[in-house]
Amino acid sequence: MTRFTTQLTTQLDRLGSHGVRRGRRDRPPTLVAVAHGSRDPEALSTVTALLDRVRALRPGLPVRLGHIELNRPLLSDTLAALRGEVVLVPLLLSRGYHIKQDIPDAVAAAPHLTARIAAPLGPDPLLAEALDARLAEAAYAWPMEAGRQTSAPHRAGVVLAAAGSRDPDAAADTARTAALLGARLGGVPVLPGYASGSGPTVPEAVRALAALGRDRIAVASYFTAPGRFATQCANAAPGVAAAPLGAHPAVARLVLRRYEQALASAPLPHPAATVGV
Repeated sequence: MTRFTTQLTTQLDRLGSHGVRRGRRDRPPTLVAVAHGSRDPEALSTVTALLDRVRALRPGLPVRLGHIELNRPLLSDTLAALRGEVVLVPLLLSRGYHIKQDIPDAVAAAPHLTARIAAPLGPDPLLAEALDARLAEAAYAWPMEAGRQTSAPHRAGVVLAAAGSRDPDAAADTARTAALLGARLGGVPVLPGYASGSGPTVPEAVRALAALGRDRIAVASYFTAPGRFATQCANAAPGVAAAPLGAHPAVARLVLRRYEQALASAPLPHPAATVGV
């Protein structure tokens, strides 16, 4: 009996230790949302609300926040405090310097982590869905409502106001989002306009639409959260200016989509020189 009890106890101990190891292995990698950061006090609260929505969609998934600059926690501090596997999901809307350089550099400086870097949020049809909704919220005089024609759609035009970049990949990504939004709006022309970079600027895009005979022009704010560039672009709007994407449900779903897509890729080697997307 003693021998049997000893053997049974040993087997249970092995099962127990295996269960602990399995539990650790099955714990989902931490989602680290990477925001740019802004001096606008509403930016942090907006990003926090977005991540709260992400947590509500995926209970049990550990979600953390790190900023590239201007706000705390900084990405470097967030990564330093974590252990195990992480997936960095940029809350950025196109490829550019932050995606190609800053975020991989931060991962390279955290060799204690097993890391993956997701693609930026844009372009994606879910962003067109959120942009459409923000236009509808702002558009009591707008001739489109949630993608449905209401009045004079032949006079309507949209400027997709974005931060801008000198990276041609960023411009290509923004142009793709403009095409997705135009299709969702039933063929209304959507032209990118930029707050910085090589242009065109928002006023230049407004004039281009006016040259096409469009005199009901709205500005769609292609920003994750409020900030200097978003305010600058809104102030350049001739009429309707929509709010930034913010914590729209479609954006929260997209954050989780990028997380899952990144999990299908191999972890980055150290030093991290490329984005694992």
